[in-house]
Amino acid sequence: MLVFVQRPLSGGALVLDYGRPTQSQRADRGGCFEGTVWGGCGKSLMGEVEAVEGGTHLTVFWQRLPAKLINGGVAGLVGVTCVFPIDLAKTRLQNQQGARVYSGMLDCLAKTIKMEGYFGMYRGAAVNLTLVTPEKAIKLAANDVFRQKLSKDGGPRKLPLWGEILAGCGAGTCQVVVTTPMEMLKIQLQDAGRLAAQRSVAAPASGSTPSLVASQAPPTSANAPTRASATRITAELLKTRGLGGLYKGAGATLMRDVPFSMIYFPLFANLNTMGRTNDLHSNPQERAPFLQSFVAGCTAGSVAAVAVTPLDVIKTRLQTLQKGEGEDSYRGILDCTQRILKREGPSAFLKGATCRALVIAPLFGIAQGVYFLGVGEYMLGLLG
Repeated sequence: MLVFVQRPLSGGALVLDYGRPTQSQRADRGGCFEGTVWGGCGKSLMGEVEAVEGGTHLTVFWQRLPAKLINGGVAGLVGVTCVFPIDLAKTRLQNQQGARVYSGMLDCLAKTIKMEGYFGMYRGAAVNLTLVTPEKAIKLAANDVFRQKLSKDGGPRKLPLWGEILAGCGAGTCQVVVTTPMEMLKIQLQDAGRLAAQRSVAAPASGSTPSLVASQAPPTSANAPTRASATRITAELLKTRGLGGLYKGAGATLMRDVPFSMIYFPLFANLNTMGRTNDLHSNPQERAPFLQSFVAGCTAGSVAAVAVTPLDVIKTRLQTLQKGEGEDSYRGILDCTQRILKREGPSAFLKGATCRALVIAPLFGIAQGVYFLGVGEYMLGLLG
């Protein structure tokens, strides 16, 4: 276990260091210390530990950064594993333009299992599992950094609403560095099965209804896209388009992730402190019970996800390299918006909204659980 120990500096200021508790310290605090979070102490890890003397605010953000990165990574890995099939359905539903291969999320998942097997629902998951750790870690850590810098006293308690929104904006901007190539590769892998299913439906049927069940015949070029790998796609993009190929749709990704973070982080912060009294000696984020933090994370995540669904549809369409028969290609964000509106109507911008809510809500709920339990702190404690 880790604790923070106050150590005097010149000028009377205080700094907090990591250390191990003595037996007497354990007895004094009943096994739980201010400034740290141990499993079972019932405090959230979203707040910063602080020492204030003579108007000077010192934080231990940089000391706690490794734990934050571990927590963000663990939360991302667990969350992606749980909800990835729903994310796959979201991508395929959003990319449908002409022929309707899938009528909804459940229909998409059922046909995916029939054609590609159970693990077909996890096509592209390896990319997410590899890159979600830095992505979530960057988002959560960046939000904490910006909140600290924008707060009036350098701490987490007195950040005004505009500061919360601006901190979320900064976090969303930082994460795009990792999110764009991750989404680019994931979308190609996820959508390959839809293209194969669409070709199967569109293929001339000799007196019978086309089947979406995978054929037992040897593989042909018709279903080759389903065999693509992230490594192969990356190599082809780098060879033909350079590094910029991996960042196709970066503007649309930024346009989606920045508003999402601007909505999520302030909404979570306010829901997480709702109904609890604040005083001058407590951090409202640290005092939040687990259930409140979990519900706040799920609620804020689902609201933000649905709110930016139209932007996610545009991003998905722009980043999809292979199109089905009769499907539009787009020259940019404005062209994509106009074509979708003209050909499919306003409702097309809400494709996959339910799926997004079902994906994002558990992801951020799980993240709050990981932070509450202090997984990162526990792992660092094991390492000494």
